[in-house]
Amino acid sequence: MDVTLGRRAAETAAIYFEKTSNAAIRKVLPQKARTVEEAVADFYASQRPGASSYGRTILADGQYVGDVWCCGIDPGGTPNAMVSYCVFEPSLWGQGVASKALNIFLLEIAGKYGLKVVGAFTYSSNLSSIRVLEKNGFRRVEEFVEDGVSSQYFQLDLL
Repeated sequence: MDVTLGRRAAETAAIYFEKTSNAAIRKVLPQKARTVEEAVADFYASQRPGASSYGRTILADGQYVGDVWCCGIDPGGTPNAMVSYCVFEPSLWGQGVASKALNIFLLEIAGKYGLKVVGAFTYSSNLSSIRVLEKNGFRRVEEFVEDGVSSQYFQLDLL
């Protein structure tokens, strides 16, 4: 399977919001936007000069199947950004699509923003996400409970 990254647009932001609104995804991926309008507004905010977030679409054999993004971009901070990803197409879960997309994305943002350290959060119950992070070299730094949910924080040194 050929995994590549594509350009995000208002249309893909709306599709992503709709596709990730199912219960299985919402259970493991918290969402800031509560409406499709909020999701599209967040996309437009990420396009402004000096924005602290950046994202790409995930394409599997040319088909749009998810997103990968970073937020809190701050080359002077530690971490320099936080990364997230989601393959919303259930038929592709467990096939390495998210791992490959994240790998490509990490190389891109390291060069584009000069990032040295990135972080990622995931629920402790989200074993698939933990595997994706570990396959990409992230190491678990902390496990904690927030709002009654066990979560983990991972970090990756890009240099």
